[in-house]
Amino acid sequence: MTESSKPFDGKLALVTGASRGIGAATAEALAAAGAHVILTARTAQSLEQVEQRIHEAGGSATIAPMDLTDGDNIQKLAQAVAERWGSLDMLILNAAMLGSLSPVEHLDPKELERVFKLNVFASQAMIAAFDPLLRRADKADVIGITSSVGEEPRAFWGGYGASKAAFDTLLGAYADETAHAGRLRVQIVDPGATRTRMRQLAFPGEEPDSLKGPEVVAAAILERLQSDAETGSRSKVDA
Repeated sequence: MTESSKPFDGKLALVTGASRGIGAATAEALAAAGAHVILTARTAQSLEQVEQRIHEAGGSATIAPMDLTDGDNIQKLAQAVAERWGSLDMLILNAAMLGSLSPVEHLDPKELERVFKLNVFASQAMIAAFDPLLRRADKADVIGITSSVGEEPRAFWGGYGASKAAFDTLLGAYADETAHAGRLRVQIVDPGATRTRMRQLAFPGEEPDSLKGPEVVAAAILERLQSDAETGSRSKVDA
């Protein structure tokens, strides 16, 4: 990609769950397109590896290792971003936890609470903390990574699916609430079957090579960011 073809040159993006899979691929794609990317995830070593790949490819990134289920961490990150950059152009809400696939009556309450803490409550906390920075940008985008089980219930996916249904509703409401200003766009992206660690945990007998790579989803996300799609829209990445 040449300098003149970098559509996000001078833009700031933040990607959650950026240490591997779709999050890492999206962060690398955004950096390649000119954005400075803030990478968040729990594992510092994995984030450093993504950051190194970005730098080696000529991009720029900043890592922020943290547990997103701790609201204080999110507030501190938002404050740091505000002090250093003043605004945020793109927020990619990708971090999620699968939890155990189980009949609804056998779901472990403590594990279900952890799933909702990351998949729903942390996303709301991110929106709350970064909304002022997104509104300061000339034009801002929020993209949430969802799952088809949030829209279409499936046996044994009750816990994760319920969290994604709540996540989708949360983002849909935020899109509706901010639509009048015309400067903040919210979109939901369903990556579909993708070669990720979460997919491997959910389908251990599946052949990984039969699935599309995370980079395909990343390319689709960048396409959505550059599209004229309306706020509140939902799209699925086909193989």
